[in-house]
Amino acid sequence: MSWWQRLKKVFSIKRIDDDFWYSLEEILIEGDVGVDYAIRLVEEIKGLKPSSSEEAKGILREKLKELLNYDFPSWLLSPSGNLEVLLLVGVNGSGKTTSVAKLGKWLSDRGASVMLAACDTFRAAAIEQLEVWGKRLNLRVVRSEPGSDSGAVLYDALSSAKSRGADYLLVDTAGRLHTKHNLMEELKKLGRIAEKSLGYSAKGLLVLDATTGQNALRQAEVFSRNVSLGGVILAKYDSMARGGIVIALKSELNLPVFFVGTGERESDLEIFSPDAFLDRLLS
Repeated sequence: MSWWQRLKKVFSIKRIDDDFWYSLEEILIEGDVGVDYAIRLVEEIKGLKPSSSEEAKGILREKLKELLNYDFPSWLLSPSGNLEVLLLVGVNGSGKTTSVAKLGKWLSDRGASVMLAACDTFRAAAIEQLEVWGKRLNLRVVRSEPGSDSGAVLYDALSSAKSRGADYLLVDTAGRLHTKHNLMEELKKLGRIAEKSLGYSAKGLLVLDATTGQNALRQAEVFSRNVSLGGVILAKYDSMARGGIVIALKSELNLPVFFVGTGERESDLEIFSPDAFLDRLLS
């Protein structure tokens, strides 16, 4: 039985007693909502003294809707007139390179001029993968040889994007979390290069594998301490067994999920809908 189904089953219990509250708290924690927030949430619902499990579910929905009530950023909806540089960060294996391509297609489908920068220079496969995506989607990719300086690649990409009047430059970055200090210093360097070239900051988007639950939250904590993040792309959302990571990202780190990956195809990227998420969770 999936997490979604188990949560729904709790609310099929007619009698509200200590077992009901214990079961609700336990399932929220198991779904990666986060221990502290799950306990606080259940206490808040209990304090409102719902007369039925259906009323308790309605209160839970309202509280989660309030938590997830954030605006989709205007800088993703339409070009601002200035070059927007988006640094996509995350650990290797999170779906980062594929998410760069999917976001590139999503933006170009809406009329924006998009370029890609292959700044994960430590992995030859990442460079080759981004080139394949670029050809398939008709998006220009700026790259260099494996082992090249990622900052030099970004500098070239910025120059090219500005000269071509691009609306967006999407930057695929390295993700070697096991060498955390070096990785974070490299990401900070890319941010400085972008800001010096543009006169304003690049925007960070964190790519997380939705199936990894609390591990994804720990990754988000590390990246958010070192990189200025605007929000999250949740990859592999289609196979997510536990959905609470969406809640935990916002409640613990104030990180909104902007996009979800719903499959392997380049078109399988959707704007995250809190209402659809809550319908799936609680209806």
